[in-house]
Amino acid sequence: MKINLKDLNDKIENQDYIQDLETVKYADISKSKSKIKPYAKKMVKEVVAAFKHDSLVQTQLAVTGQRPVTFALETNIINLPYANYKKVANFFEEGQEYGLNVYFETRSEYVNVSHFRIDQLATEEEIEQDSDAVVDKLVDAIVEKIKVVREYKKPEKKTESKAKTTKTTTKKKTTTEKKATTKKK
Repeated sequence: MKINLKDLNDKIENQDYIQDLETVKYADISKSKSKIKPYAKKMVKEVVAAFKHDSLVQTQLAVTGQRPVTFALETNIINLPYANYKKVANFFEEGQEYGLNVYFETRSEYVNVSHFRIDQLATEEEIEQDSDAVVDKLVDAIVEKIKVVREYKKPEKKTESKAKTTKTTTKKKTTTEKKATTKKK
């Protein structure tokens, strides 16, 4: 599917795309690829269906628990989330059509300093030709990001303890007095 910039922006702005959100607990998926795979398969299946219907898609898997994380697949012409769709115009020209790719997004305050990560997962051709391979790739990506989230250590706030030095400068006070002179007429 190819799309021009105006249609892309209109569809995202009007939320004219397939949307799905599924919520699971960490315990439901644990660290097991076999437990994650059904969710990944569903997400990829929704992307394939969206391509068949010439539609955009945003499918999300929210994992709840001690360190919540949301995984999403979005189709777009660039690795920017739909939330930043207005910035797409900075990178592309009006009037041209662009192919869509599938991007894998991770949102969590435990993923990095920006709380967000986006990677290209597949092209339209790759997902249509071998969706099983893309499912496996997605499962691996989710497992990797869960590990990152669980092991993430927030950066400590820098507290600079600079020794306070007080610099005292004394200015030489100079005053110039002018005598008032009045002209007599």
